[in-house]
Formats: sequence, C-alpha cells, structure tokens
Amino acid sequence: MKEMEFIVSEKGKDYIVYEVLNNDNTILRPLMEEIERDEMVESARYYFEHPYLSNPKIHIKVKQGKPQAALKRSLRRMEKVFENINNQYKKL
Repeated sequence: MKEMEFIVSEKGKDYIVYEVLNNDNTILRPLMEEIERDEMVESARYYFEHPYLSNPKIHIKVKQGKPQAALKRSLRRMEKVFENINNQYKKL
C-alpha cells in the first residue's frame, strides 16, 4: 500500500488546500473529523472535483494561526489514537 501524500495546491493567509495522492478513505474520513474538532479551525472539508478523474482535495480554513499547523496537530492526535489501539491489540 502506498503512503498518502499531501500536495499544497492553493494557499492563502488563513486557508490551505491540499491535494491528497494515494487516498485511503479509511484514514481520510477520520482525519477530517479530527481537523474539524480543532479549536483553531473555522471550517474543513474534502471534496472531489471529479469522482473518477481527480484526487480528493482538503480545504482547511483557520480562525487564527497557520492552516498547515491544524493538519499537523490533527495528524499527531490521530497517531496517538492508533498507537493506543495498537498497544491494546498487543495485550490481547
């Protein structure tokens, strides 16, 4: 399985748009939920310009701070969740 890759396709002062290569919806949906929980995020969504011909794009708009930092914070929180799940699995 190829790793998902985030490419900046558009950037402004309070927003950023990433194109997601090698998309995996099992990770992308929970990631979007985690981004939306971030207190600094005003809005977050992902969309496809064309369902078969394009990669999904993530649009993150923040109230304050850098929009790319919201993605990093969310990824770190998800990493901890998956580590906890892995540790619990190992105990079984």
